[in-house]
Amino acid sequence: MLSKPRLIDFVNIPLVASVLPLIKYSLTSILQLSKEEGPAPVPTPAKVSSTPALNYITLGSFSWDQDNEKVKIYISLEGVVQDKMEAEFKQWSFDVKFHDVQGKNYRFTSPRLNQEIVPEKSKVLVKPTRVVIMLFKASKGNWLDLQYKEDKLKPNLDKERDPMAGIMDLMKNMYEEGDDEMKRTIAKAWTDARSGKTADPLKGYP
Repeated sequence: MLSKPRLIDFVNIPLVASVLPLIKYSLTSILQLSKEEGPAPVPTPAKVSSTPALNYITLGSFSWDQDNEKVKIYISLEGVVQDKMEAEFKQWSFDVKFHDVQGKNYRFTSPRLNQEIVPEKSKVLVKPTRVVIMLFKASKGNWLDLQYKEDKLKPNLDKERDPMAGIMDLMKNMYEEGDDEMKRTIAKAWTDARSGKTADPLKGYP
């Protein structure tokens, strides 16, 4: 978090100071436009479905293996009826629901697989005491894991970003989304800072 003295220096950066009036001008224009357009229409209440939502028990215990072409997931679940099962396969995910299994509903899903699959070929086999989910690989090869796992180093790198990165991102967004006048003002302020006509906004900041 920036200390109070540094925040004051931050506001005095020529590039930021030149854009602040434009921010005020943009907000004033938006408020004026809102008044001219008149009161916002009253939203129509959405129709509430009378069908109660089904409750599912998430299946977390499973095992899996693979060969060069497919992945098999084994789930111990007795009493599954093929006609009361719902399966949805996508390229990077799947969602399988088992309805009315001894009076309960179960669900097994993977929001992000480790690799891409072929939805059209993937299927679920129902056995007397278990179900087998077969995922056919889009590319032959070995999967290191069933689920995709995020790189845990990325958040740490984000925390170590330059303190000026935030204001630079703001300037970039304002330039891309602003009108022609705002773009000219930001471009001129940046060019002047880089050419030495005004102090470099990045100078003196880590």
